[in-house]
Amino acid sequence: MEKTLSTKELYGWTLKLALPIMIQNLINTLVNTADTFMLGFVGQSAMAAVSLANQYTFVLFCVFFGMATATSVLCAQYWGKGDSTTIERLVGLALRYGIIVSLVFTAGSFLFPRTIMQLFSATPETIEVGAQYLKVVSLSFVFMAISQVYLSALRSIGKVVFPSVVVIVSLCVNVFFNASFIFGLFGLPKLGVVGVALGTVLARVTEVILCVCFSVKSGVKISIKAIFAKAGVLNRDFLSISWPSIGNDLIWSLATTVFTVILGHLGDDIVAANAVAMMVVNIGAIAMRGFANATTIVIGQTLGANQIEQTKKYSVKLLLLTIYVALAGCVVIVALRPFILGFYAGKLSPQAITYLGAMMFMTTYRMLGEGINTCLICGCFRGGGDTKFGFITDTIMMWCVAVPVMVAAAYVLKLPAIWVYFTMTLDEFEKMPVVFAHFFKFKWMKNITRSEGELKNAQARQTEK
Repeated sequence: MEKTLSTKELYGWTLKLALPIMIQNLINTLVNTADTFMLGFVGQSAMAAVSLANQYTFVLFCVFFGMATATSVLCAQYWGKGDSTTIERLVGLALRYGIIVSLVFTAGSFLFPRTIMQLFSATPETIEVGAQYLKVVSLSFVFMAISQVYLSALRSIGKVVFPSVVVIVSLCVNVFFNASFIFGLFGLPKLGVVGVALGTVLARVTEVILCVCFSVKSGVKISIKAIFAKAGVLNRDFLSISWPSIGNDLIWSLATTVFTVILGHLGDDIVAANAVAMMVVNIGAIAMRGFANATTIVIGQTLGANQIEQTKKYSVKLLLLTIYVALAGCVVIVALRPFILGFYAGKLSPQAITYLGAMMFMTTYRMLGEGINTCLICGCFRGGGDTKFGFITDTIMMWCVAVPVMVAAAYVLKLPAIWVYFTMTLDEFEKMPVVFAHFFKFKWMKNITRSEGELKNAQARQTEK
């Protein structure tokens, strides 16, 4: 990576990284699509309940994503530097924190599922059904922590094929058991939403088994010793990158959860329509998010190799690429709209279908804004070691602008539900001016790796203590 890559070479490298990630995103979306599809046979209340319950899981996933981001950034830069030993230590450190956090979330959802569901809905049936789902799915949290961290580390160093294999197998396991427990196949009982939760648990367990098996022969191992080992200066580096990432994702996810809470109190029609709309927009955003994730790897590895000027040029080209891909995703959503409305016409209420028709247009421009912000905040800034800017920006813009605007629309102005949803779709554009201004200053580019001597000295001092 010493020479400056041409645009063709850069896009080729990015595509090589992004394509397997896109496949993984597609498969993950298909898992959610399969869940939503099969829950349609259980009933609208089940769809709404699981959609709301998954907001709790979504918060946890954002915490994992923040940890995985720190792992990816550090691993990518150390890989660009050529230091594989430090990478294994970083993976163990990230797994330690991931397991601790997952145990806390598991305890909360297993012991108090109804209390959590009451935050999202006022409908007794929705609360009861969602609590049943949440209690069972909580058993998957520890396994999710392990697989998310480990697979992120592999992707950051360019090993993108195996994570795709894991996700494919996970999809097959999930769909098989979901269908079996929902429809009572192969002699298994019909368990409804509990069956969907069990399918998720079994899929996550499968992921961890595959990761452990791969780790035995991989250059990046899941080491019990590394999980419990003192990390010293690496721990400080990890926390300095991870806590703003976690805070950023948590602040963003909590604001998104508040959006969902507001919609939940506007009725099951708008909630069910939103569940389908988000499923569709995730399909349209697959390529966009794949390229954004690849951006993190490209930026991290080039900065780790201390190629500052090349990184500046690459970041601009990758932003343009992400915009083109996001626009293509918008076209996909519009193309799918009549087919989706036709499919759900007999499964959702007429009012929910009306909402869904309008939502699918609104999600297109929101997805474009999300694509740009994701490329810059999660791809460029984080890949360059700057995680604090996104945290500060989202804290101010989401909680001082986006959330108050939606609260005012719903409870002060008491606008119709679809107009409340419209105010929600403006959140990405409200922060875009400050994001662009920070990007073109290029102060976010940092080589955060440490020399081998510095790491050894820090470890020696810690051993003496």
